[in-house]
Amino acid sequence: MNTQHKIKSLLDQLNTVIVGKQAQVQDCVACLLAGGHLLIEDVPGVGKTTLAHALSRTFGLQFSRVQFTADLMPSDLTGVSVYERGKESFVFHPGPVFAQVLLADEINRASPKTQSALLEAMEEKQVSVEGETRALPHPFFVIATQNPHDQLGTFALPESQLDRFLMRISIGYPDRAAERMLLAGADRRDMVDSMLPLLSDEELAELQRQVQAVHTAEPLLNYVQDLIAATRSGRWFLQGLSPRAGIALVRAAKAQALISGRDYVAPDDVQAVLPQTIAHRLVPVGDAGRGAVEQVRAMVDATPLP
Repeated sequence: MNTQHKIKSLLDQLNTVIVGKQAQVQDCVACLLAGGHLLIEDVPGVGKTTLAHALSRTFGLQFSRVQFTADLMPSDLTGVSVYERGKESFVFHPGPVFAQVLLADEINRASPKTQSALLEAMEEKQVSVEGETRALPHPFFVIATQNPHDQLGTFALPESQLDRFLMRISIGYPDRAAERMLLAGADRRDMVDSMLPLLSDEELAELQRQVQAVHTAEPLLNYVQDLIAATRSGRWFLQGLSPRAGIALVRAAKAQALISGRDYVAPDDVQAVLPQTIAHRLVPVGDAGRGAVEQVRAMVDATPLP
């Protein structure tokens, strides 16, 4: 099975569970193929957790889920050493972070202290517990869901945490036809449980290598730098993108190009992933009158193509 058939089979299986959201599903696949972490933000009940479960099942990865609550402690994620009398020593019991896919459900309902426990894991693919550094499984993905900030009992994610997520997407309400399928069809959880893994670890690693090998021409990199410079100009946002955000944008555009069947990045690929990749890292200027996503789109319209 060639690359395009593999990717098409991934998308087709996910779209059988998350109906009417082809664009969001493709963003999720691009994010994971690019080796990034995914943040899904929306109101409760639109399928955020179901999508995360479906992604892990389809990619054939070891899965762990943590429901984030206000009383969740960092050790509940990373693990803890417990004294065992029979061995007369402390034995480390790994936490749920030691999985290939960690579903951080409603991540913004935990305190900032607990949220920060994921920073090292997401960036370095390791955790430091009680003076010892332990490597996480490979690959390691965090798929986090969060509720809107205006809901009770939520804590806004700090900028350093948001910067670790390659993409942030919103699912949104289904259209009438898709909602009819949800109302009349099978239970989505039962459908997820019956999903078959379509990739092995080796096949996923090969797809990620192909993403890295996608060509970026000099004019395309100039266009990316023009967009980054626009975010730093002070016209659109309070602060601009960091170099790490620029690298994330190129990675996401490469994954988008591979999904589209090309071995080079086109400006359309950059524009397709730009709002999902950078909007959560930026705050519009005070007189913008628009949200971050709309402000990004307005900036793109005002930036000349190469």
